[in-house]
Amino acid sequence: MKNHFLIIFPSLLLVVFLLIACKEEYVYTGKLNPDNPKDTTTTTGGTGTTVITKPCSPDSVYFEQSVLPLLRSQCASPGCHDAASRKEGVILDSYANILKTGNIRVNSPANSKIYTVLSKSDPEERMPPAPNSALSNTDKALILKWIQQGAKNLTCDAACDTTQIAFKTNIQPILDAQCKGCHSGTSPSGKIALTTYAEIKKYVDSGSLLGSILHAKGYIAMPQGGKMAACEIAKVRNWIRKGALNN
Repeated sequence: MKNHFLIIFPSLLLVVFLLIACKEEYVYTGKLNPDNPKDTTTTTGGTGTTVITKPCSPDSVYFEQSVLPLLRSQCASPGCHDAASRKEGVILDSYANILKTGNIRVNSPANSKIYTVLSKSDPEERMPPAPNSALSNTDKALILKWIQQGAKNLTCDAACDTTQIAFKTNIQPILDAQCKGCHSGTSPSGKIALTTYAEIKKYVDSGSLLGSILHAKGYIAMPQGGKMAACEIAKVRNWIRKGALNN
């Protein structure tokens, strides 16, 4: 009996190991290189929604959620204010660099250079410069309000529901905020335009949109200053999983 158990027990261990190893893995729509790292981005709780422990206040401007994506997309592009180009010594890809080089004046917010250059009449001196479009009045007001509130590195737990995702209401706003600054207009960065569904779908089908968003090996990282928030990545990933519909 003892010998019989010793023969069966290793087989039972092998079965348990295979059951654990065969758990569901992420499936990508597109042609991601199998050598790329897996997407480990998840939402808290594992149910498609976040568990909010630090709710956002509508009266506060949160740097990570609102200011950083805007400056990365519109200003911290190659040849301008990214870490490599550092045009005029200004780097706008992180909180530390923005605070150090953006000439922010908390005591006189409207005179902060990072704000005044947004409304210059000369398109070549304006930020972002031509042929890029100027920031909207809403975006400029957001930057000013952030400085007026002390230019703080505030964060909060924004609600994140990844179960119901639509292109027009969820995906396009994310890509507009995070990518459109570099990938739009008459001369988009890398000749890659991401302004319409057809343009975006082209890079979804090739796998390069997801690869770039995940900062995966073999793809150009987007945005270049750092990854999108985990919630935004999860929304794009789930939209692609469900067929990347124009809904």
